[in-house]
Amino acid sequence: MSAWVIMGVSGCGKSEVGKRLADALDAEFIEGDRFHSDDNVRKMSAGIALTDADREGWLARLAGELARACAGGREVVLACSALKRAYRDTLRGSGCDLRFVHLDGSRELIAARMGARAGHYMPVSLLDSQLRDLEPLQEDEAGMVVDIEESPERMLERIQLARRARLHGSDGI
Repeated sequence: MSAWVIMGVSGCGKSEVGKRLADALDAEFIEGDRFHSDDNVRKMSAGIALTDADREGWLARLAGELARACAGGREVVLACSALKRAYRDTLRGSGCDLRFVHLDGSRELIAARMGARAGHYMPVSLLDSQLRDLEPLQEDEAGMVVDIEESPERMLERIQLARRARLHGSDGI
């Protein structure tokens, strides 16, 4: 079974799309934000961008969660920014058969979404640092890009079509 990483910058819809995909697949859902250290949350809440070193322990915890979930034999869906290739490589170290779904959209749309959500520690002021850090999926990384201007239902449909194509040996991810 595959593990799905719903990735992208803060505010792109990772949690919503990830939960919907997990429900549709009867898969375990892992909310990556829940695994940040208290120090990381304090930094982000204060508008301080995380460094690679700040993210190291978080990514290791997520790789451990993926390994645990994959060992159970069910599909798993992780919502995680996975902004850089090196971060995705850490997640690949879980041993799971990872597929990445990059939720991509304009800065303006993402900033508007971030500004409209209540109770999240990530301020809009950190969006530009995330966009600077974002490294698109490379040709050798199993994945796809989904436009966040599409409805969550349409995004989910596209992911499931790619999954079915992969399961049947065609061009899916």
